[in-house]
Amino acid sequence: MAGAAKLITRFAPSPTGPLHLGHAYSALTAWDSALAVGGAFLLRIEDNDTQRCRPAYEQAVYDDLAWLGLRWPSPVMRLSDRKTIYDQAIAALLARGLAYPCSCTRRDIQTALSAPQEGVSAPHLYPGTCRHRTGQTPTVEDAIRLNMAAALEQLSSQPLQWRETGPDHAGLYTLAPDILARNHGDIILMRRDIRTAAYHLSVVIDDAAQNITHVIRGQDLIDATAIHRLLQALLDLPTPIYHHHRLIRDAQGKRLAKRDDAKAISTYRAAGMTPQQMRHHLGL
Repeated sequence: MAGAAKLITRFAPSPTGPLHLGHAYSALTAWDSALAVGGAFLLRIEDNDTQRCRPAYEQAVYDDLAWLGLRWPSPVMRLSDRKTIYDQAIAALLARGLAYPCSCTRRDIQTALSAPQEGVSAPHLYPGTCRHRTGQTPTVEDAIRLNMAAALEQLSSQPLQWRETGPDHAGLYTLAPDILARNHGDIILMRRDIRTAAYHLSVVIDDAAQNITHVIRGQDLIDATAIHRLLQALLDLPTPIYHHHRLIRDAQGKRLAKRDDAKAISTYRAAGMTPQQMRHHLGL
């Protein structure tokens, strides 16, 4: 991958379970990319899911990455320390009429989606039940959603672009508003259960805060890039270069998940595998 004079990239796991082979591949790809051009590799802990994150899992992240030979500056950025910053961004979007409070439960949404809806082309999307609350003050029971139509309207006069350097998606991309609205709709900016920023919002804010120049992550997140480019424009944040690498899959071709303990890095460590053997196993 072509590097910049000062490439800054990151690995940002959630400590909700043991890291697996897919995490090892992603972390090593980011590390190698930074090392090749004298850049910087940062670690960020996405611990905003208070229901599932565990201190033991976070410590395991540090142990596994150190075993792989990775190093990073301290202190490590942790999402749980940044709630005030996310809240300020959400408040700004609410004040501009670009977001709205949503009191719908999952059952409410499923019920609405199961009912006949005239003119709805994507029945899997949130149906906009609370969109009329744009401009209202949220309560502590509300989630916060992006008003996608209002956001796209505000940015309609400027083309939003980003660059990809991945092996299968290299090139300059331009945001397609109709596809974004059709595929994603009014995304969640803050979940009602954990009361802090959802992934799409926190990741663009934190990448900007860490001066990330290259986001290196799996191809499963490539569809999220258009959302991130939109939020960067709304919040006046810089846009990094994106590199979406291949995924590590199991014998059945399925993407690995944290419940796949048999593929956990710690399992291979315990079996006596060396870091160099891990690299060879991953095709690096």
